[in-house]
Amino acid sequence: MNIVIIPARGGSKRIPRKNIKVFNGYPMIFWAIKIAKSTNIFDKIIVSTEDKEISEIARSYNAEVPFLRPKDLADDYTNTPEVVEFTIQELQNLDYKFNSVCCIYPTVPLLIKEDIIEGKKTMDNNIENKFVFAATTFDYPIQRALILDDNKNSKMVDKRYLYTRSQDLEMTFHDAGLFYW
Repeated sequence: MNIVIIPARGGSKRIPRKNIKVFNGYPMIFWAIKIAKSTNIFDKIIVSTEDKEISEIARSYNAEVPFLRPKDLADDYTNTPEVVEFTIQELQNLDYKFNSVCCIYPTVPLLIKEDIIEGKKTMDNNIENKFVFAATTFDYPIQRALILDDNKNSKMVDKRYLYTRSQDLEMTFHDAGLFYW
């Protein structure tokens, strides 16, 4: 069995209540639930939250919220792996059986199902891959990154690349913040 865990806390500081803010007519979390359903590879769609309103909204779109997570796993310092690990443990305590877990963030209205499916295939076809995640290139070569010194003057992190043509620099990637298998 494949499950997806959508971690959605209620206390976002930068964008308050972001997981249920309306986007294109629906709460943000709706889009994550919808894309998970559209893949046809998940047996269970689980929302992990400490928030009763998020829980009710998730259930209204046929996601499962078998428990509310503790408030101490929903603060500004809690990371995604902690939430997923806790959720997996609690699901196992409730006798949920599953072979693989995907975490999809609740604020991904532009995520496409083919990427989730391809991530699963990549993981399944290469036993060395214990984790698969979406990544994308940086918009600009990171070798030309700048920092500010104590006087707020900019300086290059690594001056070796000051005159290197951008097309000659190694392509670099970063986590796209979409999903994790």
